[in-house]
Amino acid sequence: MASRSLTRIARPVPRIASKSTRLSLVSTRTFATESKKPLPEENLQRAKDRAAVGVFDWRAAGVFIVTGIGLYFYFEHTKAEVQEKKRKELQQLKYGKAFVGGPFDLVDAKAKKPFTQDNLRGHWNLVYFGFTNCPDVCPEELDKMSEVVNRIEKQHGVQIQPIFISCDPARDTSDQLEKYLADFHPRMVGLTGTYEQVKAACKSYRVYFSTPPDAKPGDDYLVDHSIFFYLMDPTGSFVEAFGKTSTADTVCTKFDEALKEWNDKPQEQKV
Repeated sequence: MASRSLTRIARPVPRIASKSTRLSLVSTRTFATESKKPLPEENLQRAKDRAAVGVFDWRAAGVFIVTGIGLYFYFEHTKAEVQEKKRKELQQLKYGKAFVGGPFDLVDAKAKKPFTQDNLRGHWNLVYFGFTNCPDVCPEELDKMSEVVNRIEKQHGVQIQPIFISCDPARDTSDQLEKYLADFHPRMVGLTGTYEQVKAACKSYRVYFSTPPDAKPGDDYLVDHSIFFYLMDPTGSFVEAFGKTSTADTVCTKFDEALKEWNDKPQEQKV
């Protein structure tokens, strides 16, 4: 029997890559992907973005920061000024400064001619309301006011116009006022008028007075009134009120403060 010759054909056995080899291939593929160059469209878009933003380096950043800080402090300073202005306005309203003084139309007893609020403009004024038959308070207040006028004129070289407004128009005629005021400061201006005119002036200055509206010169009646004299600045605006307990020193000290504040004002606020 013939023998058979069997030939074994060897099949190639696939090689299994080692773990380290597989990781190497993955890493290679990863780096190949990351180093891929951007497409031309991507380059164009990036160029457009840079053009829109502009060049922004450390120098530009420094300028930006300094400008921002400067604007911050500027607006903070402006805000503080506005708040301070409002505070002063509220303080004035609190003490009634915005509501004292105003229009009036009376007669200058000595000059025998009209005297209005416009005659207060251009100089400082001290305004007092009283009556010539007042036994003690009015003479004392007018003496104090005369002392203040003299002291301020001597210290500052500023003339203050002292004004006496009668709240007893029935008895305080022009002649009576002129005679009465001769015992006080030589520049004292005496003002009187009809009952309605005096009433309007008292209302403007928030002065209380009890003179009967139908009083006659020969009638026997008492007059009660507010005991204040008022400091008015050269625009005719109210500055301060001084009562019976205020001394001449107190008034002069307040005037010093008011004069300094006035001198510091811009010129446009002095008209």
